[in-house]
Amino acid sequence: MYSFPSPPCAPPSASLSTARLTLRPYQATDQASFFTLLNQNRERLEPAFPSRVAAVRTPADAGRILAQFAHDWHTGRLYVFGIWHTATNAYLGDISLRPSWSTPVSAEIGYYLAAEAEGYGYAREALAAAVQFGFGETLRAGSLTLRSRRDNPRSMAVAEHVGFRPVVARRRLLSLRTGDNDITHYRLER
Repeated sequence: MYSFPSPPCAPPSASLSTARLTLRPYQATDQASFFTLLNQNRERLEPAFPSRVAAVRTPADAGRILAQFAHDWHTGRLYVFGIWHTATNAYLGDISLRPSWSTPVSAEIGYYLAAEAEGYGYAREALAAAVQFGFGETLRAGSLTLRSRRDNPRSMAVAEHVGFRPVVARRRLLSLRTGDNDITHYRLER
């Protein structure tokens, strides 16, 4: 039988630092940056993040989503970090972990960057920090997963560079997403 532990107390505004990046939970003051990045990258991000792109059509939508992220953080449903370049304070994208609180705990990671931030190794840095968070004291995950579209070789290379390995996903009788055959599933064990 599976046990379903309660999520731990949420870490109060945990920030993660890498050599060049600061990953932190969003603040209300991030609304304009968050909206602008999504709006400017809407067409690019829509295939991989359709729900996020659809939910943020206006600056007010961005504010509501950031408030939802804060609530999700507090309840342990979803941990979303904005990715900021430490030296310039430029907003680059975000990375999130959605835990499954069944035992053993696992979490799915999702991430994206602005087009102009790609190609500098920021995704690798952010993903490595998110892996440490996922395996750390807050989640204590036994495994982490992520999905990458097969037409996004950069994302696949990022996952593999950090140690994720492709796995065969369980097939669903009735797929909830169109294009599931275009997705590569990855897993990293603790």
